[in-house]
Amino acid sequence: MTPQTARDLFVTGLRNAHAMERQAEELMERQIERTDAYPEVQARLRRHLEETRAQIGRLDRCLEACDASASTLKDATMAFMGNMAAMGHMPAADEILKNTFANNAFEHYEIAAYKSLIALAERAGIDASALLSQSLKEEEDMAAWIDAHVKDVTLAYLAREASAA
Repeated sequence: MTPQTARDLFVTGLRNAHAMERQAEELMERQIERTDAYPEVQARLRRHLEETRAQIGRLDRCLEACDASASTLKDATMAFMGNMAAMGHMPAADEILKNTFANNAFEHYEIAAYKSLIALAERAGIDASALLSQSLKEEEDMAAWIDAHVKDVTLAYLAREASAA
């Protein structure tokens, strides 16, 4: 593989990651609106939303360094999909559980995407590792937080259901 091929794949990956983060942003905005009954979850979503916005900025910087820009079509499509995914769980009585499971999976998807981008940047000889590693760390921290709180969220949901019965 030539450095140019790695660079081209890196730019495509950056555009995909940018759209992925736009999707995450929309998902979290919708979830934050609906998690008043789970203040710890809501607070962590708010924090990660700010991290996600910073990640979008880092991806923009990486794209600019490659004389490229985000894909407006990919961003719009993925943002729309984020809203639709969030709305898909709204009618469910166990919305908080479905969102927790989906968020766990999505964080791991993001982790894999950043690991791939770091590998492509290294192969292409592009100095983006520090920016991408910061985003990777934030995603790993969020995934760990979700994993550590699945039981707590589940039991909080159970308590709410029991008190409503």
